[in-house]
Amino acid sequence: MHSTIDSPLPAVPRPIHGWIESSPDPVRVSRYIDEFAARHPSTFDLLASDQERARWLPVIFGCSSFLSEEILRQPEWLACVADFHQQLTAGDYKDRLAGFLQKRAVLKPAALDLAMFRRRELLRIVLRDRVGIASLAAITDEISSLADAILACALATVAKDVEARHGKPLTESQGGAKEQAVFTVLALGKLGGRELNYSSDIDLMFLYSENGETAGPQVITNKEFFKKVANQFTNMLSTYTAAGVCYRVDLRLRPEGTLGEICLSLPAAKEYYSKRARDWELQMLIKARVTAGNEPLGQALLDFVEPSIYSTTLDFSTIETMSVTRERITEKLARKRFSKNVLDVKLARGGIRDIEFLVQCLQRLHGAREARVRHGGTLLALARLHDRDLLSTTEYSRLVDAYEYLRRLEHLLQLEDDRQTHTLPTNPADLGRLARRMNTAQDTPQVSTGIATELLKDLNQRLENVQVIYERIVHAQRPLHYSPLSSNHPSGNHQPVEQRGEVDVSGEILDALARPAPIFAERLRQRGLHRSERALNAFLSTLLRQPQQLPLLNSHPALADWMLELFELSPYLGEQLARFPELVEEIRRAVDHPTRRWAFEGLAAPLNDIGGLRRFYRREMFRIQATSICLREPVFATLDNTSALAEFVIARAYRIALERALAHARSRATLEKPFYDPQNEMMVVALGRLGMREFDLASDADLLFIIPDAEGHRQRFWTRVAEHLIEILTSYTGDGTILSLDTRLRPNGREGMLVQTESTYRDYFSTKAEAWEGIAYMKARGVAGDRATAFLNELQKVDWRRWGQSGRSRQDLRQMRMRLQREQGTVAPLKATEGGYYDADFILMYLRLKGAGMFYKSLNTPERIEVVENMGHLDCSEAEFLLEATTYFRALDHALRVVTGRTEERIPAAPEQREMIAELMQRWTGRRLAATSLDSDLLSLQTRMRRVFDSVFTH
Repeated sequence: MHSTIDSPLPAVPRPIHGWIESSPDPVRVSRYIDEFAARHPSTFDLLASDQERARWLPVIFGCSSFLSEEILRQPEWLACVADFHQQLTAGDYKDRLAGFLQKRAVLKPAALDLAMFRRRELLRIVLRDRVGIASLAAITDEISSLADAILACALATVAKDVEARHGKPLTESQGGAKEQAVFTVLALGKLGGRELNYSSDIDLMFLYSENGETAGPQVITNKEFFKKVANQFTNMLSTYTAAGVCYRVDLRLRPEGTLGEICLSLPAAKEYYSKRARDWELQMLIKARVTAGNEPLGQALLDFVEPSIYSTTLDFSTIETMSVTRERITEKLARKRFSKNVLDVKLARGGIRDIEFLVQCLQRLHGAREARVRHGGTLLALARLHDRDLLSTTEYSRLVDAYEYLRRLEHLLQLEDDRQTHTLPTNPADLGRLARRMNTAQDTPQVSTGIATELLKDLNQRLENVQVIYERIVHAQRPLHYSPLSSNHPSGNHQPVEQRGEVDVSGEILDALARPAPIFAERLRQRGLHRSERALNAFLSTLLRQPQQLPLLNSHPALADWMLELFELSPYLGEQLARFPELVEEIRRAVDHPTRRWAFEGLAAPLNDIGGLRRFYRREMFRIQATSICLREPVFATLDNTSALAEFVIARAYRIALERALAHARSRATLEKPFYDPQNEMMVVALGRLGMREFDLASDADLLFIIPDAEGHRQRFWTRVAEHLIEILTSYTGDGTILSLDTRLRPNGREGMLVQTESTYRDYFSTKAEAWEGIAYMKARGVAGDRATAFLNELQKVDWRRWGQSGRSRQDLRQMRMRLQREQGTVAPLKATEGGYYDADFILMYLRLKGAGMFYKSLNTPERIEVVENMGHLDCSEAEFLLEATTYFRALDHALRVVTGRTEERIPAAPEQREMIAELMQRWTGRRLAATSLDSDLLSLQTRMRRVFDSVFTH
């Protein structure tokens, strides 16, 4: 409609016309202005008649597509831009949110209501920002206050909903009286520092006061109650609506990250941070604050951990440890594989993250002595560091200038589409528009065409300034005598690591080891280490303080060699050794008895020692993984051993939980026969990887709890047993958790009862279950309780009649596989992409259904392949390929877990990690693999796998 700014604008009043001409993108603004005037003439006339508000439309239309579209649909939002010159607090936003909901006649806010309110209020904040009446600090503070109000409303909504079903969560005070347990939400990262972006993730952590149970009607433990609150709260904030999402929630900074509980009690959190928290986890708490829920509870944890956060001396080890954190962050970012032509204002050297890291580094060094520098906000912390002469005036001014410039640039990038992005556009036209937005105060004339070049020049100058300060300040803390070289190398021969071909152990540590363990120290000197020297140095330092294991390492060369192999090939297991040096005994057990299959019953702690059970699980898991690496054990043998361990601890936890529930029932005098002589009536059934006996390090255990129909009237008792079992296995203490459990695969998912009867399962799978649920139960296996195998055999027949006998299985399974590929292929490419592991899994499930729905009591992948081959559904070459491919897939997945200690969905970009993965896979598959060709090898295998999949499902 308007091709140039010179197009006549007869319908537009002259003041607005002037703002259009001076805007960063006059053509776009002109188009939006015309559309708004045509749709909402009365509102347009009202705005145009006001000298101050006449600029609002050009401002929004010139910087934000998503807000432009919103005010075209919701012109009344412009009338809500009240108190334009005033900075609003969280309390103000809570009042505005209450009025917003009242006007919409909303009694129970939903995700859409909160997302709409967020966008409406962002309109006001953006106007304050772009018109130039508020500073960067004021803008980020307001965005954070808005988030606080929305989080408080969401928490109140979900807590009320969960309380209606389960009653108030109660705990027992020291005097024996019942009091209500409370819950808090801690914000970390930018929200914690009150420096939130327009479109940031929010880093949260959940905490509740004490264990106990609810008052009913459906009684559950406090832990389960608050887990429901935390999950529903997260889902509400993260749900995509017509107004986008409120906030993308990131919970990975909680204790133990993705492997940890979604929420912890205050005692468990204190235990973790006092004994087990890693240095970077303490660093993250510098920005922590209470954003919603019970403030005294959250503050109690923050007050408890604060002394641990700040160093008492200018100790280089603190700086060095934080540098390791920074390197880990950089390695993570390398996975994103940024092009050399793409500049990321957050992650680039000298970018936002480096400034924040530098500030936290100085805070940790000086915070014990100068309490005033303890603050979560970067700008205020910089000011206080300067006030205390911990930054020079030049350093301070350059860091503040760079930080404000980079954050303004980041805001403009995110404002366009309400999308979390930090990368500059590569398209010259888009870069030019961005440059004009950075340099246009709305009343200035249009700038020259060379502005994009000037933007890059200004940006690079600021990045270089930060890099210089970073190197000067951080490296100034390094003592001159510090050297990572071993005593074999003269101090003058400082060859780079990459030129030497190996990384040496610290010379000081070797000299100290030579006295109590001379043979071991000499072996370390001769052998060297190709990688992971930091973890090894940490481990050796621990041994010097706690030397109980040194005589064993000194007298057992094979043990020392195994230990060094673990450090070179598994940073995760190396970290475990550094934290728990007593695990050396488990390596010795594996070295001395390489083929022995250990009886867990004789090794586990006494029945009621839950802490001992946790330590037992940690020891055995470590031994199994060490054996996997050093003995080059076939990957499916390792997974079988890991599954047996998980099955044992679940069965042991079941026994403990049953005894607890019986004791509770007896104390209330409600117990009836036959509970005086329990018979394990409840079945515990595993699905997924544990059901297939392919459970691995950091796997979730999918569990179901099923009782015979005759026990239906005691469902509440068995629910208590199941809840106790879950608590035993998942509660976090100083010894960590045992397992991560998922119980959502029961009939009706989260809304279904935790414990259900056999007839409920039969009825559900006969009439209601979707195809994917029926397929999931094909991997079911009983792991505790009586008669699970018999019942699963019955359920398998129901499953087969519905999905196999009907002949629908081929079409249904293929559609299901394609859906998984569409929905998960990009986020979980190793499993879900075209030709990934799921292709093989679906082939085997289909051929099993084709074979009259046979029930497998034991069903790992090699056994499934053998069975369907023997039935004639696979020829020899197809079976061999499936075995080769699934072994490769499982070996790759296992290698990723062993290297990182967690589930990973992609091959990492970091060269060192790729080398470890290639070497581990060669041990387990027998194939010669190169770190540089992992991606191409995988793609070749996936291509062949898809051909086999198509031949099975299309012919």
